[in-house]
Amino acid sequence: MSTHLRGIKPSLAPDGEALTKAPTAPKHLTAQAKAEWRRIMPQLIARRIITQADLADVEAYCAAAGAVRQIGEALAMAGGLPDLKLGGLQIRYMQTARQLAAEYGLTPTSRARIGSSAPEGDDGSNPLLV
Repeated sequence: MSTHLRGIKPSLAPDGEALTKAPTAPKHLTAQAKAEWRRIMPQLIARRIITQADLADVEAYCAAAGAVRQIGEALAMAGGLPDLKLGGLQIRYMQTARQLAAEYGLTPTSRARIGSSAPEGDDGSNPLLV
């Protein structure tokens, strides 16, 4: 009998090549994107799931999250008048940021996935463990 795993992401686990110190934010990022970098990087380093190879994706996430904030600020400065083009662009950046955030355990659901595996040595006798 085969197990169907299509659409199920594997659990995140500490990586043997994980970074131990947060690199500085890339200079070309906007101020909002750099703020997001500084906010999330300590979490990613502490969980030991980020490697040098992952930095481009983390940078893309921060750029998307920064763009969401920039557009929000621009819309607020416009006096609250709806701008459909900017609003649509903001939605696309939000979707991209959410998808990238899920890859690194930055959403509640993806954090639950990280902690969902049973601890090593657990014999399954504790009925309160899910």
